[in-house]
Amino acid sequence: MSLRRLKSLQARLLALLSCLLAAVWLGAVVITWFDARHELNDLLDGHLAQAAALLLLQQVDDDDIIGVEDAPALDKYAPKVLFQVFNQGLLVSRSENAGVKPISSTAIGFSTVRSDDGSEWRVFAAHASQRDMQVYVGEQTQSRQAILATILGSMLWPLMFALPLLALVGWWAVHEGLSPLRELSHLLSQRQPQTLIPVVLPNMPSEMQPMVRSLNALFQRIERLLASERRFTADAAHELRTPIAAIRVQAQVALAAAGNDAQREHALAATLDGCDRVTRLVEQLLTLARLEATPASLPSAGARVDLSALTRRIAADQATSALARQQTLELEANTAALVLGDETLIGVLVRNLIDNALRYGPDQAQVLVSVTSESGQTVLSVQDSGAGMTAPEMARLGERFFRVLGNEQPGSGLGWSIVKRIAAVFDAQVQVNLSERLGGLAVTVRWPAL
Repeated sequence: MSLRRLKSLQARLLALLSCLLAAVWLGAVVITWFDARHELNDLLDGHLAQAAALLLLQQVDDDDIIGVEDAPALDKYAPKVLFQVFNQGLLVSRSENAGVKPISSTAIGFSTVRSDDGSEWRVFAAHASQRDMQVYVGEQTQSRQAILATILGSMLWPLMFALPLLALVGWWAVHEGLSPLRELSHLLSQRQPQTLIPVVLPNMPSEMQPMVRSLNALFQRIERLLASERRFTADAAHELRTPIAAIRVQAQVALAAAGNDAQREHALAATLDGCDRVTRLVEQLLTLARLEATPASLPSAGARVDLSALTRRIAADQATSALARQQTLELEANTAALVLGDETLIGVLVRNLIDNALRYGPDQAQVLVSVTSESGQTVLSVQDSGAGMTAPEMARLGERFFRVLGNEQPGSGLGWSIVKRIAAVFDAQVQVNLSERLGGLAVTVRWPAL
């Protein structure tokens, strides 16, 4: 089973640690087996060579042939070892289980042979050329394996008992090592939903510090967002309360003016104006809510939009409002100017800028809209001949529900918030200055070069 399927981090660590321990233990066993077998074979081969040398040093007369009954007794190990001594090709001495034929075809050195009964023997052959003596000393390989198994058994039994103990110690170590995570989980589970204060965990490991910092940063962002939403909701409720109250008053006036047609028509017209104001405010609130859910900057996700063509269409739509107040709306956007973004959102930005210039400008004011290219950047400029703004007032543009004192035009101040938010979405820069050409306000929006 894959470790990723385990839902518990502690179970994953335990499984991984157990597998590693088992692999290391098995590797140690295999290495120990081969190493012990090599050392044991070297040791026993040395004994065989030493025994052969001792047999060669014995003084045996050529006519004194020792029979099987004369061989020394080897107790219980007799079936496991054998030897043969030949003098000038004649067998002069042998063990009981050796037979009369040479047990190996090798004259000098080690060899492994198989006897007639199927058993395997490790044989060492030595030759003394001066006396023409040949000696064979052999040991059954099965006995070597038995010795090796006995040695390894005495070594591995403690390791067999140590493996579960290591697993238990590993479980305890993992359990204690994950205790800060359990403390953090317990601390978070005890927090109230509205609690957004930073998480403080004493003796926090360094590996958890980035996670806790990110968690605290998330809490701070949520706190700022909730505070902003609370302010927004309170301000929106305040702004909506005024036009709704005005609509109610005008409706009451229309009901009371049953015999006065002029007064009733005036009240109904004021009611329609109030409805239009509420409709515009709600549309701006919905637009702003949509923008709040949009990532801060998505220039690569947009399409190419011809800002000149878009501005011409929006300016044509706004011409009726300008004519109603005898305002002059001029447009300089003759060449195509491509920007990267969403056509609907950019259209909202352009419409808000032109609408603000017309709405808050005086009657017979002049509004100039231009789309140009500067250093590869597309620039939208909206200028008017109004009274302009002071530096502190320009600094506060974009604050929700902020309006310049003394302005009698209806509005909520959300238009500038929408403009700045859309500009941030498409990485455009908004600048506000006094217009050198018309004397009023000059708003410039710069899009990055494609």
